[in-house]
Amino acid sequence: MHLNKQAKIQLSASLGVAFLVVSCMKMPRSSQPVMIKEDPAKALANAREIREKTAIKLADGLQMSLWASDSLAPDPVAMSIDDKGRVYLNRTNRQKNSEFDIRGHRDWMTESIGLQTVEDRRAFLRKTFAPERSAENSWLADLNEDGSHDWRDLAVEKDEIWRLEDTNNDGIADVSLRILEDFYEEVTDVAGGMLVRAKDMFVGIAPDLWRLEDRNGDGIIDKKTSISHGYGVHIGFGGHGMSGVIEGPDGRIYWNIGDIGANITAPDGKKHEHPNSGIIARSNPDGSDFEIFAHGLRNTHEFVFDEYGNLISSDNDGDHPGESERLVHVVEGSDAGWRSNWQYGKYTDPKNNKYKVWMDEKLFKPRWDGQAAYIIPPIMNYHNGPTGMVYNPGTALGSDWKKKFFLVEFVGTPTRSHIWSFGLKPKGASFELDGEKDIVSGILPTGIKFGPDGALYVADWINGWDTKNYGRVWKLDVTKEKNDLAAVRQETKRLIQLDYASQSEDMLYSLLSNVDMRIRQKAQFELVSRGAKGAPMLTKAIDQTQSQLARIHGIWGVGQLARVNKANALTLLPLLKDKDPEIITQAAKMLGDARIATAGSELIPLLKNTSPRVRFYAAEALGRIAYADAVTPLIEMIAANNDEDVYIRHAGVLALSRIGKAEPMVALANNPSKALRTAAVLVLRRMKNDNIALFLNDKDEYIVAEAARGINDDLSIPGALPALAAKLQDKSITSDVILRRAINAALRVGTDKELDMLVAFATRTDIKDDVKAEALATLGTWANPSVLDRVDGRYRGKIERDPDGVRTKVTPHVANFLKEKNSESLIAVAGLLADLKITSANAQLAELYDATTDPKVKAAILPALNQLSYAQMDALIKKGMDDKDESVRTVALGLLDNKNVTKESLPAIVSSIFTKGTVREQQKMLEVLGKMEADKTQVILGDLIDQLAAKKLSPNLSLELKEAVDASGVATLKTKMASLKPNASALDEYAETMYGGNRFQGRNIFNTNSTAQCVRCHAVGGTGGAVGPSLTHIGDVLTREQLLQALVEPSARIAPGFGSVSITLKDGQVVNGTLAKETAEELTINTSDAEPLVIPVARITKRENMPSGMPPMGSLLSKREIRDVIEYLANLKK
Repeated sequence: MHLNKQAKIQLSASLGVAFLVVSCMKMPRSSQPVMIKEDPAKALANAREIREKTAIKLADGLQMSLWASDSLAPDPVAMSIDDKGRVYLNRTNRQKNSEFDIRGHRDWMTESIGLQTVEDRRAFLRKTFAPERSAENSWLADLNEDGSHDWRDLAVEKDEIWRLEDTNNDGIADVSLRILEDFYEEVTDVAGGMLVRAKDMFVGIAPDLWRLEDRNGDGIIDKKTSISHGYGVHIGFGGHGMSGVIEGPDGRIYWNIGDIGANITAPDGKKHEHPNSGIIARSNPDGSDFEIFAHGLRNTHEFVFDEYGNLISSDNDGDHPGESERLVHVVEGSDAGWRSNWQYGKYTDPKNNKYKVWMDEKLFKPRWDGQAAYIIPPIMNYHNGPTGMVYNPGTALGSDWKKKFFLVEFVGTPTRSHIWSFGLKPKGASFELDGEKDIVSGILPTGIKFGPDGALYVADWINGWDTKNYGRVWKLDVTKEKNDLAAVRQETKRLIQLDYASQSEDMLYSLLSNVDMRIRQKAQFELVSRGAKGAPMLTKAIDQTQSQLARIHGIWGVGQLARVNKANALTLLPLLKDKDPEIITQAAKMLGDARIATAGSELIPLLKNTSPRVRFYAAEALGRIAYADAVTPLIEMIAANNDEDVYIRHAGVLALSRIGKAEPMVALANNPSKALRTAAVLVLRRMKNDNIALFLNDKDEYIVAEAARGINDDLSIPGALPALAAKLQDKSITSDVILRRAINAALRVGTDKELDMLVAFATRTDIKDDVKAEALATLGTWANPSVLDRVDGRYRGKIERDPDGVRTKVTPHVANFLKEKNSESLIAVAGLLADLKITSANAQLAELYDATTDPKVKAAILPALNQLSYAQMDALIKKGMDDKDESVRTVALGLLDNKNVTKESLPAIVSSIFTKGTVREQQKMLEVLGKMEADKTQVILGDLIDQLAAKKLSPNLSLELKEAVDASGVATLKTKMASLKPNASALDEYAETMYGGNRFQGRNIFNTNSTAQCVRCHAVGGTGGAVGPSLTHIGDVLTREQLLQALVEPSARIAPGFGSVSITLKDGQVVNGTLAKETAEELTINTSDAEPLVIPVARITKRENMPSGMPPMGSLLSKREIRDVIEYLANLKK
């Protein structure tokens, strides 16, 4: 066993007293134990020192102390706590080299979004990192040291589970034991969620949910069993893997995965295909009775149950400008609306378009009139970067915190990360926010869990996004004055640590009324495990009326027994007539869970109950038992709801789809109720029934749009696609949602009939410009379309058609197409002609070039005619080079190549451009030189290097000149160019990016680039995130060199209010806090004290900036993109 160098340094630097105890017993490679111990006295002093140096802000009445120091809690991702108060942490190593973020591999995007299974992913990795491609993959660490950079290096790093313990009860952990080191296939993701129980534990690390056991009681895991496989289909955004493993009140294990997706074959053989969205799944602890509970999530990380079994979470946003994260009430069968194909893939495919369903159709917002009906919208948009989440079990902290949820906001930097507390109150069948409070900031939390002592334990990533081989665990508690539950908490701890297997049934019955839900659940589960002996006590709890929560746990326990033996459900049936609506709700839910078919007739009357929760769960139960007689009552419930409560609609739709009768839905096609027609469409969509096409003829475009979504999106309903395509003939349709899907359906069906309809549609003069442009662009790709759907971006596969047939259909209309007035359509026509190689219109296209005054149209025509081998192309290029508009001249320059430029004529062209041309033209000229034969360019490039060295050439051209030299392959030129730049620092490496950027491209990168995600954290002019500093006038504040440094070395300097700093004064005092203000003479630091501390610079001997939460942009953006961003930021001035 060995620690890497960084870990050893960290141990000695932070403690000086830590030592390793390594077991000598022979263990499997995946189970080598390691123990780290700290001297208790030194650990206590070290904890106090770290706490004093950490500037933590706390809500009134709270206090925080360090429970486990840096060496004991390495890189903590998720946390669980056992009944003894021992803390378990997932530690990731695979994030270092073996987990990929698609944002850093944009050339993988299209192929990645096309992956459908884990085995597809495995094949992709083995192909991409094949041994024969070792040289081009030299950036991949050779971890197995075989001399080859290949996929086998992805099967080396292993993730770990550590158990931390305070052995002497002094309030500070002093022992950390690694109980498992495992999980290292090439397709293995990063360990996320973790659940520790009395006799086993569960860990989610794609592609599996593992059940782990210690069979010999030595504390080390020695058995692992996959209870579910098929997670992690795509290479997507980092950190979107499996997480959130918890035990539900129904005795099932619940877990989730983010939008890298899942394609699962359950133990019963049923396939569950959700490769493009996050899901929450559940099963019995052995993997049986597997179900997808919810889908359409992006990356919920963790979710919790309250005391009534409601599942609440917060989902990450899609990183698009103008949206934010979402607080969600997750219910069975729900679709939250997110798909990974709305993030990447389509938008980097030149054959596709930029239409974004998630944003353009406003799916991310709380419910609004006109919103897509198939999703369950969020309760509200909420805080950034949600990760850890818990619910107060009833006795934690103090009375002020009862019935509160706690949610981590993780944004990569402790100064802007928080733990929030909030409440919810009923709103219909769901909830709305009932107040919130910022309770902690100043650390970087990941996982949070309540311990048996009632304190909240917080795993701390410390800073940044990447692994560091160290971390911390903090203990958050109320102050002594606010600890009004001290006695109750002490008793709760004692009861949690009971041996429940040795307790009498009477004792367990009494515990069902306990104020802490953990104890109630333990008693419930133990009574369930006793079967016939425990059942009477569960029934007794149901029958008493003093404690509603005891009744509910009795119902849940009987529900567990009923899933094993349906005869146990007889106890629940009378409860459907109980006086308490919540008891009725829980009974209906359990009867549905156990699929008690005999409950159907008793459930139907509940669809008219005055309680929305009763109606909701009665409907869901009727669906789970597929009770055919409930069809009409369910329809009546949906009609009465009249789309006021989307949860009620969802429950009715889900039930009807599970009953599976299409005829009653078809019969609603002409019903006067919009709510019923909407529901019918949603039911038919879930059933994948072709009759959904009937609703394309609805008089209300909202219904038509919902049908169009159901037919085209996701896995689609192929049999209804022709009917959707036929909507191109309906001139009454104006909705983009419908028309774009009709255009796409025509492309996908692809017969002459659909082609004729699309051609006719494209000739219409009564459609919007952007829709017409889309129709024309689609015609251009007809013979060889994008492999990704033109609307929702889902992978559809390669299609190749005879281009002659398309040309024959399109050519007669080209003349009219060229008479279009709007620029978007004309640009699309130019692309269409080039794509279809329709050369017969070359002269007309050239005439349009002369006639138009729009530079964007000219810039589209030039490459189109070049691609079409226009006979007068040389003259047209010259005409373009003389155009008054720089963008046109630049495009024309880019068309120069070895064919149309001789060695003799090239110097004159270059001289003219570098004498009279703009920076953009000169940059384009250098790009052209880089594509030409070295024999033509060597002398010219050498002269330009000399000019750059003599500062006679603009620094705006440095990047293009370097690229042209590299492309030439001439060693002497490369050496000459390299001599101009010492490469002494990262700034030297990127020096050529400080000048010459395109500010408009930089603005686009800032606002829309999914890799950089600048606008997610920074605002300009009030638009954007608040995680990082506002950049509204940053050009007045920072020089270009400072902007470059901020991009490639973000930790080198920090913006006031947004970063932590450690200051050592000349007298030896160390000050830690958040930089509030900085001038040449003094620093202002916010510490844990009430007032900020002002420190003269003259008193400072050492300053250390804590690592920035912003990733270095050099690893995410190309040099050209960095240059464009710098140009944009440098021009943000007052």
